[in-house]
Amino acid sequence: MSVSAGRYTLGPESGRLVVLTTRTGLGAMAGHDLTIEATRWHGVAMVDPDDPASSSVTVEIEAGSLEAREGTGGVKPLSDSDRMEIDKSLREKVLAVARHPVITFRSTKVEGTAASFRVEGDLSLAGTTRPCVIEGSLDDGHVRASATVVQSKWGIKPYSAFFGALKLNDEVGVRVEADLRAEG
Repeated sequence: MSVSAGRYTLGPESGRLVVLTTRTGLGAMAGHDLTIEATRWHGVAMVDPDDPASSSVTVEIEAGSLEAREGTGGVKPLSDSDRMEIDKSLREKVLAVARHPVITFRSTKVEGTAASFRVEGDLSLAGTTRPCVIEGSLDDGHVRASATVVQSKWGIKPYSAFFGALKLNDEVGVRVEADLRAEG
């Protein structure tokens, strides 16, 4: 079954939006590669399979809703205390959600096919708006898409600890998997 032209909603009811971090530095063995999930987000996809260029997507994420869900690697498992500390640092130091409560993406160009599409748009993150490219696929109403965000391009200093011995890589991955839900 293919997707019909129309307006579709996106959000946690129909899918998952996650940020994937990796670690670097001399102390990398002590840290974790993280899966951080947005728990409050919504979007609208205007889909026209016959004319992809007339398609569009917008997504808004409550920056304070990003929560560390999983941590791999490290010398010990990620604890609840670690998660709370990561979430606090993410909100207060990395994203400054009190000043920048919403992260937005608005497409400016869509090209390709359902099997392989490319969306160019503007990502507003931590008070800075810059171009961002998303690549993905749509199969039987299920969308899978990903982008790479270089934090420093948005004025974000990648998290570091232990006097810089443990750092997050500047590049983070963003992944979305969702079932398109037609609006009534």
